[in-house]
Amino acid sequence: MTETRAPDGPTSTFDAQSLFDEDYLYFYATRLADPRSDAQTQLIWELLELEPGMAVLDLACGHGRIANRLAARGCRLTGLDTTSLFLEHAQRDAAERGVNVDYVEGDVRALPWTENFDRIISWSTSFGYFDDTANRKVLAQIARALKPGGRVVLDLNNRDWLVREFQSALVVERDGDMLIDRNRLEPLTGRVVTERTVIRGGKTRRIPFFVRLFTFTELRDWLLAAGFVSVDGCGQGGEPLSSASPRLIVVAYR
Repeated sequence: MTETRAPDGPTSTFDAQSLFDEDYLYFYATRLADPRSDAQTQLIWELLELEPGMAVLDLACGHGRIANRLAARGCRLTGLDTTSLFLEHAQRDAAERGVNVDYVEGDVRALPWTENFDRIISWSTSFGYFDDTANRKVLAQIARALKPGGRVVLDLNNRDWLVREFQSALVVERDGDMLIDRNRLEPLTGRVVTERTVIRGGKTRRIPFFVRLFTFTELRDWLLAAGFVSVDGCGQGGEPLSSASPRLIVVAYR
């Protein structure tokens, strides 16, 4: 468990070990079924102008749903995640698909590579789980791991949409089990702070976590400060970004 405090702001707790576990896969993996994952893989392919043989890093790769699909298209994939359970699922799926992916357990704040990758992916809100100093460090690590001329794509919540459509509670139900998120906006830190209640198999547990929200202009400036030379943005399907898009997709060029 980690606890972070923003300057002059309230304390928010993030229990990452409890958040990213078997329950996470149970409630969310089925929501990201094949057709949706296939469509997102195609969008990533187009946004990054990927080609077979390119070296690609999937940061916070989870159970490998994107990395394994890109590997099947001929890219040389590395997937990094902090959760060994997710990596085990990813490796099993890769074996079933007959693809090779180098899965690495590690921290996005301390990447062990310098100018190794043509492209880097941070998908499904995999960025923004630390204080701002550490979040900026992640971007600097990404820039260092990219080859000159490389690109990164980040897929995040669109702050403009989320604030307008904010829901203080969200419920996911599966086979009589329930996942309930109680959310609040934290203006002093720019976060959504959540208390998650998981009710599964007759047992109940609570998990605190948060995620940083960004406007395009704020994240663009962070990326430029981290060493990227230009930054583009679009909505969740690659359409022009607007406040009507739930997702913010950012492509930064090294």
